[in-house]
Amino acid sequence: MRVPELNMKRTFLFLMILFSCMLIGCSHMASDQVQPTPGVAVQTVPDKASPVAEEKDWASSVTLDMSSETLKKFVTVKTFVDGDTTHFIASDSSMVKARYLGINTPEVTGKVEPYGKKASVFTKQRLSQASSIVIESDDSSWNIDSTGSRCLLWVWYRIDEDSPYRNLNIEILQNGLAIASSSANNRYGSACVAAIAQAKALKLNIYSNQKDPDFYYGDAVELSLRELRCNAEKYNGVKVAFEGVVTRNGGNSVYVEDYDEETGLYFGMTVYYGYNLSGEGLNILAVGNSSRIVGTLQYYEAGDTYQVSGLGYRQMKPDDPGNIQKISSGHSGAFKDVSLADLNETVTLEEGEFQYAELAMGTSVHVDSLLVKDVSFGNGSVIIDCESDGYDIVVMAYNMDIGRDLVGHTIDVDAIMGSFGGTYELMVYGKDDLKISE
Repeated sequence: MRVPELNMKRTFLFLMILFSCMLIGCSHMASDQVQPTPGVAVQTVPDKASPVAEEKDWASSVTLDMSSETLKKFVTVKTFVDGDTTHFIASDSSMVKARYLGINTPEVTGKVEPYGKKASVFTKQRLSQASSIVIESDDSSWNIDSTGSRCLLWVWYRIDEDSPYRNLNIEILQNGLAIASSSANNRYGSACVAAIAQAKALKLNIYSNQKDPDFYYGDAVELSLRELRCNAEKYNGVKVAFEGVVTRNGGNSVYVEDYDEETGLYFGMTVYYGYNLSGEGLNILAVGNSSRIVGTLQYYEAGDTYQVSGLGYRQMKPDDPGNIQKISSGHSGAFKDVSLADLNETVTLEEGEFQYAELAMGTSVHVDSLLVKDVSFGNGSVIIDCESDGYDIVVMAYNMDIGRDLVGHTIDVDAIMGSFGGTYELMVYGKDDLKISE
C-alpha cells in the first residue's frame, strides 16, 4: 500500500528537478544578453548585412528620355549647398535653385546632423566630375517647393560623352545617404523605393546603426574666436563654444567679434540661427550683447565661408551648457578703421601667415573714401562696386534705398567683413552705416 505513495514522491521530486533546470537555463540565457541601464542609451551593434537577392545599381535602372513630356535643361553648377540642394546655371543663363526630388539628406547648413557632411561631399564629388548635367521636372511643369524659391527636380549626370546619364537622386538613396521624401509618389518611384530597401538591407551609412566618423558627438570645445578663426579647418564639423559681442544682425545670422589682447586684432564669426530660435533665444543674440555662443562650425558652400550653426536654447534649463547665453549688454562693434590696402596686407601670427581680410572675416570695420564705380541690384540687395588707392571691393548694401545716382560719389561705410565666390566684400545692413562723403 506504500508503493504508490513512494512513486508519487519520486515523480514529484523529478518534476521539481526538471523545473529547476529549466529556470537555471532561462536565467543563463538572459544573463548572456546586454541589460540596458535606465537612462543610458545602448548602442546597437549591427549584424551582418541582411542578404540581398541581387544587389543592383538602381541609379542606372532608369533612363533619361529627352523626348518625354517633362521639362529639361542642361546646366552647370553655380553653388553646392548640401546633399539635396544645388544651385545651377542653365544654358539660357538663368539660375535654378534645385531641391532634389524623392530624397531628404541629413542637414549640414542650418543645423548639422550625422551623415550630413558625407551626403554633401557625395553630391559635390559626383557633379564635379560630370561632363554634362541635366535637370528634369517630374511632370510638364517646373514645380516649386514649400520655400517658394527652389524647383523640385531630378538631377542627371554623366562622366563622359560615351556614358549614359545617371540619376543622382536615386544614387544618393542607394548609398544610404538620404531618407525617403515622397519617394514612391513620383516619376521614378519604384526605383527610389527599391534603392532605399537595398540601402537598408546592406546597412549603409544612415542605416548602419554606427556613428558617423565625420560628426562630432562630444560636448562643445571651449575656445577663443582667435583660435576658431585661425584654425577653422581643424574645427570644421565640431561643436564649439566661445564668447563675443554681437555687432550686426542680417539674413538670419548675427556677427560676433572678440578682441585679442596679444595681437591687438579683432576676430569674428558668422553665427547662423536660422529659424530655430524664438523669444529669449533671439533676445540673447540682440545687437550690443556680449553672448556665449554654442554651435557647430561648418564650411558653408553657398556663402563660401565658415559659420557656426545649430544653436539651441532650452528655456526651462537656462544654465544648460549647451545653451547660448547672454553675458552682458550695452556693447558696440569696434568698426575698426581700415583701408583697402590694409585688407590686402599679410599678417604673421604664431598660427601662420594670413591675409588681413581673412583674419577680419565676420568683424566690424570702418572704411573711408570709397569711390563708387557702378551700382547694380540683386535679390534684396544693392551691389556697389568701389575702388580706393588702386584696390577694388564690392559693398553689399541690404535694406537700403540706393539708386544709380550714387555712381561717381565717394562713400564711407561701417560694414561687416565678408566674402562671396572667393572675393572679399563689405556688408552694410542699414542706412546709418553708409554715408556719402562728397
